[in-house]
Amino acid sequence: MATPPPRPSSAGIELPKPFLDWFASKGWQPRAHQLDLLARAEAGKSTLLIAPTGAGKTLAGFLPTLVDLARRGRPKPGTRKPGIHTLYISPLKALAVDIHRNLSMPVDEMGLPVEIETRTGDTPQSRRQRQKLNPPDILLTTPEQLALLLSHKDAESFFADLRHVVLDELHSLVTSKRGHLLALGLARLHRLRPGLKAIGLSATVAEPDLLRQWLVPQRTGGEMAELVTVAGGAKPEITILESRERVPWSGHSARYAMAEVYEAIRQHRTTLLFVNTRSQAELLFQELWRINEDSLPIALHHGSLDVSQRRRVEQAMQTNSLRAIVATSTLDLGIDWGDVDLVVHVGSPKGASRLAQRIGRANHRMDEASKAILVPANRFEVMECQAALDANYLGAQDTPPLAEGALDVLCQHILGMACSAPFRADDLYSEVTMAAPYANLPRETFDRAVQFVAHGGYALQSYERYARIRRAKDGTWRVSHPSVAQQYRLNCGTIIEAPMLNIRLTRQRKGGPLRGGPVLGKIEEGFIESLVPGDTFLFAGKVLQFEGIRENDCFVSKASDLNAKVPAYAGGKFPTTTYLSEQVRRMLSDPDQWRRLPHQVSDWLRIQKAKSAVPGPDELLVETFPRANRFYMVAYPFEGRLAHQTLCMLLTRRLERAKARPLGFVASDYAVAIWGLRDMGAMLRRGEISLAGLFDQDMLGDDLEAWLDESYLLKRTFRSCATIAGLIEKRHPGKEKSGRQMTVSADLIYDVLRSHEPDHILLQATRADARGGLLDIERLGDMLARIRGHIVHRDLDMISPLAVPVMLEIGKEPVHGDGASEALMAEAADDLIRDALGGDL
Repeated sequence: MATPPPRPSSAGIELPKPFLDWFASKGWQPRAHQLDLLARAEAGKSTLLIAPTGAGKTLAGFLPTLVDLARRGRPKPGTRKPGIHTLYISPLKALAVDIHRNLSMPVDEMGLPVEIETRTGDTPQSRRQRQKLNPPDILLTTPEQLALLLSHKDAESFFADLRHVVLDELHSLVTSKRGHLLALGLARLHRLRPGLKAIGLSATVAEPDLLRQWLVPQRTGGEMAELVTVAGGAKPEITILESRERVPWSGHSARYAMAEVYEAIRQHRTTLLFVNTRSQAELLFQELWRINEDSLPIALHHGSLDVSQRRRVEQAMQTNSLRAIVATSTLDLGIDWGDVDLVVHVGSPKGASRLAQRIGRANHRMDEASKAILVPANRFEVMECQAALDANYLGAQDTPPLAEGALDVLCQHILGMACSAPFRADDLYSEVTMAAPYANLPRETFDRAVQFVAHGGYALQSYERYARIRRAKDGTWRVSHPSVAQQYRLNCGTIIEAPMLNIRLTRQRKGGPLRGGPVLGKIEEGFIESLVPGDTFLFAGKVLQFEGIRENDCFVSKASDLNAKVPAYAGGKFPTTTYLSEQVRRMLSDPDQWRRLPHQVSDWLRIQKAKSAVPGPDELLVETFPRANRFYMVAYPFEGRLAHQTLCMLLTRRLERAKARPLGFVASDYAVAIWGLRDMGAMLRRGEISLAGLFDQDMLGDDLEAWLDESYLLKRTFRSCATIAGLIEKRHPGKEKSGRQMTVSADLIYDVLRSHEPDHILLQATRADARGGLLDIERLGDMLARIRGHIVHRDLDMISPLAVPVMLEIGKEPVHGDGASEALMAEAADDLIRDALGGDL
């Protein structure tokens, strides 16, 4: 594809001779958007560049820096060496390392007087100290390292010569608490260096104007950076695997297709295989090695691996020594991995933008098509993959929306700024509200955050340990003791690793205290946190009753009822995006689109329509049917795992009040299933319960609050917020606090605040976190509003084809190495499918 002509803003820009000679030696010409970005930077403008993979975004982002440094030349002998000229912020350590390698090549080949170094969590302390004394021209770093640098007393002099900030993969930085911390750091840099120019680089953006605001100080509201958009780029070649094997009705492993995936690996130079979770990565890697008859070099890459192992894999990729790499989101972003000529996505990408991002890892050349194969793990995922493929060709994006700035992050930043230098509240508030996520922060909330940092809040102010800053006679706030700054730097950051809980069988007597018994194993805290005492769940082949949590132990007892109430949550790490869910609903409701699907899936939908119904795009289908002495209610909201988990919890409470005697539930990305002892279909016919009442939006009021108060979810969320805000410290000089100690501290403080200061700023932050990232309340509310008056009920004699996938999740608990259990599950699946199809297939 021909390079489009330069836009008017690049007129008059001429590159220095070393640059022109370098481009010519490569047989290249500077692209129009690279010159455009240079022109805007030289005019003093911050800019957002949106360009497809392979368009030379990185070179475009650094071109203003390299040209400026080439003109400046080396410092004359006897003069002060300038400090950092350009700061590059990356969401991944590996990306910073990769950019260092790729940027060093043109710098060396042009002989430019430019020093480039990285500074990440892996950088030795000795090198960090040297960088403070002898800074490079370009520093490649991460949001956490920027926060640390800004917290030092010499921050103003360290950044005195800063002229550019380059923010790579901006879309992935801005949507999380890391992005909130970075936005606050960027606001401080803008205050220290008023002429600072920010350059944002991204390939996938749903709402560019929000990122344009994020890049520049928000003084009156609505200020935006310039925008350069690169159209075109070769459309990727995406196919959905048409397997010779039977596509499973349920599950997430895609083992059925591994022989065909292996054949695709054999036919390509280097294949990057993406999955959504670390456990899926491990399973897929093992399965590929099991069938690797040709002994092809295949590697594994995910966040739980030791950093040295990840670096070895990355080095092997760069030298094209591997034929395949199984990876999670650790390799999502813009790293140039040698000769990757195929991306295989196992399972649904769960979002159109995520698919575009991952496909971009292949080829890395704008004018050559990337090649990708989608391997759906089950029949619903076939439709998800088709919707994602359609979205990619349409150029549709569904990156997450930007959220209001988190209050726990604000508290951390306030302390960091106090560590750097005394501040006046008025000045810091003006600075904080220049950051886009905090532009609408009320002054009263900011003052509460300052008071929290000063003494922990009203309920904690009598404890000296929480007094971290104090107000001096001149009205400035400063750290109360030098050790506070040391503690801040040890605990800075927003990444909280998911803790594990011991499953301990209690010897509790009825009404007595919880007493320790044998440990059955460990389970992720995220699974346990939404349970209430009395819930039962399956673990290691046993049905256990949840009794409570104390410190890092989850206490359970043997359940007398062998039906697990909360067997498991089906699905991967990412819930399906709102956009993709809507497209799947539309595809499902339109029989004309079924022709594009594999015959196994289209036949499945035709039988569903004949035996029950297929919901319209704005309808909710609810089915009731009996099976094996139990009565089931299955609904199909297609709103993603998080919203469905919350919906199940609230529906179960309502059914309990209606005397339906629910026993349990399970949630997937597509459907929810609740089962009980009473015939819910008959109760609906008799008017004892109504679907309109069950699915009324008022469930998000008192029912939600009552459940949150009973569950451990808020207490566990509070621990993360308290850790980020600095109230609870994970690390101390010379030692690290154990998870058990942190839990005790958090639980005690949470109980005190709930009793004595229920409007505490950290409790406010906790509820905001729970409503958003953990419960997806907004999405659930939108769904309940959409289906109002559009609920379709089918009272069936037996299970429907559409219900089989979610029903197969009931009681599913993998027992590794247990072939008998796997055979039993397969047999149970065959029974369900046979009943649903009734001999039709």
